[in-house]
Amino acid sequence: MSEHLYVRTPLTPSTTLSQVAGCKIFLKLENFQPSGSFKYRGTSHLMQHSLRHSSSPSKVHFYCSSGGNAGVACATAAKSMNLPVTVVVPNSTSAFLVSKIRHAGAEVYQIGADWIEADAFLKTNLLANDPHGCYIPPFDNPIIWEGASSMFEEVYEQMGDECFDGVVCSVGGGSLLTGIQTAIQRHPEGPRPRVLAVETKGADSLNASLRKGQHVTLPRITSIATSLAIVRVAERAYELAQEDNVSSIVLSDAEAAMGSVRFAEDEDLLVEVSCGAALAAVYNGDLRRMLGAGMDDERWREMRVVVAVCGGSDVSENLFKEYRKKYSAEATSMVSNTVPTEELSVGNSLEGRVALGFEMGSCLRKGAVPLRV
Repeated sequence: MSEHLYVRTPLTPSTTLSQVAGCKIFLKLENFQPSGSFKYRGTSHLMQHSLRHSSSPSKVHFYCSSGGNAGVACATAAKSMNLPVTVVVPNSTSAFLVSKIRHAGAEVYQIGADWIEADAFLKTNLLANDPHGCYIPPFDNPIIWEGASSMFEEVYEQMGDECFDGVVCSVGGGSLLTGIQTAIQRHPEGPRPRVLAVETKGADSLNASLRKGQHVTLPRITSIATSLAIVRVAERAYELAQEDNVSSIVLSDAEAAMGSVRFAEDEDLLVEVSCGAALAAVYNGDLRRMLGAGMDDERWREMRVVVAVCGGSDVSENLFKEYRKKYSAEATSMVSNTVPTEELSVGNSLEGRVALGFEMGSCLRKGAVPLRV
């Protein structure tokens, strides 16, 4: 078995988003993971760890409960290992995403109003009856956080001597935020990057906990961002979010949806609404308001900010057409002033990068770093 199944993903400057934000924006493109999202890092890392510690690795059957993307990741990794996998998702998971999990080779059950109910069914009715069953949670596990932290270990390598000053990420269960903070803690040299943690209203368990000053559970999920649909963020994520380099904001579904739509228009990449939340914070000016408070324009212009483009599988062009029709009038704040191109020097935009000869699949599996100019 290889050292790890996840791949090294591109870190690329974005001229378009830099113009919108007024600072230097870099995109960490986790949508190029084999399963389409950052979840593949932590999920596959835990699966490989479990096999290494199993007395009968050839008999292992993986069981994963998920709102969607962790299930796709688990099914994709299990297929590469030639091992069986069962995924349980709640009723809120779209039929499109369920079909993707099945297509990846998993047996799928759709049960429960939310992830907690789906997880309880998996543990009680499936995992408990399989002596070779191996449980793969979607976010709350130290081995998953270790895998997720590899994303920003790569960022530190890819930035080289250039430090980065800030990070923007979406938050659901908290494995991405935990992985980012874990990587930052391993690099104490220099100023600590600020982290902007973004949730959608109705799936904002982290922000609700921070505002109340205690770890809380939401009564229900009302956001369309089903991949962020966790009523109680991981305890470790809540702890790390209280550190002084983390800020938390909540955006509307309309902003998150239009964040995905605008990103598709600007960069020709499709990412789901859960990822669109982080991008929306760049488009609507919250990035400047939260991480650039007190800075003059000259100082802000030199800031280097990495956006964790976490990806996601629940996405299609038809869905984006629906978003544009439903939410464009609500998300008027998504139209931001831009900084003239000549005032920002961040390198080439993504447009045409693959066409110019960056063969994504083969290069990533060799650990190649994308061109930085």
